Amino acid sequence: MAGMTLVEARAAIVQVGRWLDGKGWAPATAGNYSLRLGDGRIAITVSGRHKGRLTEADVMTVDLDGNPLDAKRPSAETVLHCALYRQFPDVNAVLHSHSPHAVGLSRALPGDHYRLAGHEMLKVLPGIATHEAEAVLPIVDNSQDMEALAGAIMPRLVPGTTPAYLIRAHGLYGWGADLAEAEGVIEAIEWMISTELAQLQFARHLGLK
Repeated sequence: MAGMTLVEARAAIVQVGRWLDGKGWAPATAGNYSLRLGDGRIAITVSGRHKGRLTEADVMTVDLDGNPLDAKRPSAETVLHCALYRQFPDVNAVLHSHSPHAVGLSRALPGDHYRLAGHEMLKVLPGIATHEAEAVLPIVDNSQDMEALAGAIMPRLVPGTTPAYLIRAHGLYGWGADLAEAEGVIEAIEWMISTELAQLQFARHLGLK
């Protein structure tokens, strides 16, 4: 991944946009995806495009501070992507999904985190080798000020913690050393959230506490 070219990144981002849209996790023009290129630039989706209908022309480049390097307008959340790349040199892919279950969870919970425990799917997350573990998913309040949002969440993200966080009433961010790892993080966390919702629904239906 560290040696990925812009041509390769564009094709990969188009493909991941279709994958996430196919799961219902990229409604309307929601979501944004990025990859770190071998030369240090960041390839990222442009603003305002439906992610299931991306073309390679809808992927542009920015520097590590989020400054556009093309005559295009990047996603409004480029600041959040670049903050992750600056803080974690080993991160080379960042994905942002908008599933109804993840967004609903973030809206329902009053706290600043959610614990996922006992799931076999935890083993998809880097550094976890058993279901007898837990992952703490930070939740940060939404803001239209991306610098303020980054300032609120980045101090809570340190090496070894869950490579993901929720923006309340907004969506899920996940990242990885390469695109496959970032996809796994997003899919595993979305699956575990959906599973816990199903558990609650079955428990209610069966009259269990």
